[in-house]
Amino acid sequence: MAKAVKLADIAERVGVSTVTVSKALSGQKGVSEEVREKIRSIAEELGYQQPSAARKSQNQKSYNIGILISERFLDKYESFYWQMYQAVATRATAKECFTMLEVIGMSEEENGRMPKLVQERKVDGIIVIGKMMDTYLQHLNTEAGIPVIYLDYYNGREASDSVISNSYYGTYELTYYLYRMGHHKIAYVGTLLATESITDRYFGYQKALLELGLEQKKEWVVDDRHIETGKIDTVNMLQLPKDMPTAFVCNCDLTASFLIKKLRENGYRVPEDISVVGFDNYLYPGLSDIHITTYEVDMGEMARRAIHNMIKKITSDNYKSGVTVVEGRLVLKDSVSHV
Repeated sequence: MAKAVKLADIAERVGVSTVTVSKALSGQKGVSEEVREKIRSIAEELGYQQPSAARKSQNQKSYNIGILISERFLDKYESFYWQMYQAVATRATAKECFTMLEVIGMSEEENGRMPKLVQERKVDGIIVIGKMMDTYLQHLNTEAGIPVIYLDYYNGREASDSVISNSYYGTYELTYYLYRMGHHKIAYVGTLLATESITDRYFGYQKALLELGLEQKKEWVVDDRHIETGKIDTVNMLQLPKDMPTAFVCNCDLTASFLIKKLRENGYRVPEDISVVGFDNYLYPGLSDIHITTYEVDMGEMARRAIHNMIKKITSDNYKSGVTVVEGRLVLKDSVSHV
């Protein structure tokens, strides 16, 4: 029996990535017509079958998986979710599945407009990356008629099917690390309730303070973004406390980079005067000239779990819904000094 042709086989022949092959064969943008035609030609030559045809002729089933991301997460500096999407797409192609990305605008969220991928029945399941409005997600779960999984988001108020990083333990570990470096006055930066992950990270920070017997001050919880839009606001927020701590735990590396800039504008040196830690281990190039100590999110493992769970959910193959928590790791860099 002939060996099944994989996307990786086509990618190797053409000299492109498997993600590019997936985009070309599924009609997505981002691939030139010249490259698209070459990929199609090689695919035909090798006898590659599209997922819809493969389902009928192979025991190994393939699926079209839609990826939804809110437009507010795709600003110039909000590239974390672009990287997460690429990790999901790469993992999907490894499982012989196609991914199709749709960016959801604010008006679509507010009006509960169903994604085109769902309306046109182009996908077998949906992975939502990042938080969207509760009403929109409820509408999606009720009306889509296909499996939905959240990635880097969960809704504790209802039975959500999610894959998330360990936000709670991550900031717990970061706070303990600052304590071991001699810091006893530690602040948290992140607007509570803006996202579940920001709030979970705050509780990890708070648990560490309680266990260590450290002082908790209200002014040491600093907002960084608008709760309604999720947009970071460095002008009206990120206000430095009057009683300055010696260290800040930030909910993400992007916020940490903005905080470092504000600290310097106010005459503080990082890390000589103030230490700063972040979360994610991802930062848009050029935003910070100091490498930020952080808790790394394991994107590859999160993507693997999301695709694995989605395939099982589509096939109902002994699938149990729930929240999958993926561990990360502490990454020590240059933004913390010993007191």
